[in-house]
Amino acid sequence: MNVSFLGLGIIGSAWAKNLIADGHAVRCWNRTPKEFPNFYPSILEAMDKAEVIFIVVSDPQAVESVIKQIHSKLGPGQLVIQSSTISAKWTLLFAEEVQKTGARYLEAPFTGSRGAAEKRQTVYYLGGDPEIIEKGRPVLKPISSALLHIGPLGSASSLKLAMNLNIAGVAQALCESLSLCRKAGIPDDTYFQALARNVSHSGVADLKEPRLRQRDYSPQFSVKHMAKDIRLTLETAADFSLPLELAELLRSIYAKGSAAGWSDEDYIGLVRLMEKKQGA
Repeated sequence: MNVSFLGLGIIGSAWAKNLIADGHAVRCWNRTPKEFPNFYPSILEAMDKAEVIFIVVSDPQAVESVIKQIHSKLGPGQLVIQSSTISAKWTLLFAEEVQKTGARYLEAPFTGSRGAAEKRQTVYYLGGDPEIIEKGRPVLKPISSALLHIGPLGSASSLKLAMNLNIAGVAQALCESLSLCRKAGIPDDTYFQALARNVSHSGVADLKEPRLRQRDYSPQFSVKHMAKDIRLTLETAADFSLPLELAELLRSIYAKGSAAGWSDEDYIGLVRLMEKKQGA
């Protein structure tokens, strides 16, 4: 298929390379020019002959900018797959803009780190009509481990925010409990051996254990992106008059991490907030 890939961040780059490897004619674009196969500095050039358009950028404002730029090139027969993490409110607004052109819109946020994206193990949360999901299946299925149809447009975005809230909460508990053990003189080996046999053991712990041990905070998923997702979660909850006390606490913790200059580093690096308090 002719694919336009808009957004070459950590995850987008991995997907685009896999789509190229699958034999699709992929034309790539990024807001910041970069060395990449089939890269076009003009977004409209990258849209040439596109049947499927992937959008994988940072936040609602970035998605809005992309859609405005490509609006004149959209039309019947095209499918826009929007995989940036945004809220249901924004999803419905963007879907309406795309659908006005006659193009189709598929809501496709995801879960999975860079390694999962590279190994084709991304899990997509899909929102929209089953017919539209089937149109996206030929490009999505080969680069993923699962396609989960969540429900109508907007539902997948809400689920994605809920999942990231869960991840942020589990990660914060991991950082605090590890810091407590370090302060008590308990070696990391002992801590992680015990955690592996505890009911609270998690995939987050498995993913982040090597980085916590090595104090490697290079980004798999950055502080700034998780902070954005927590903000969107709270905005969504406010629409339902739903109090989310943990999310409010996490928002303040991530604000401290950003103030410390760690916005572009991995969110597990917030363990350093405890180390600073300990005088380490």
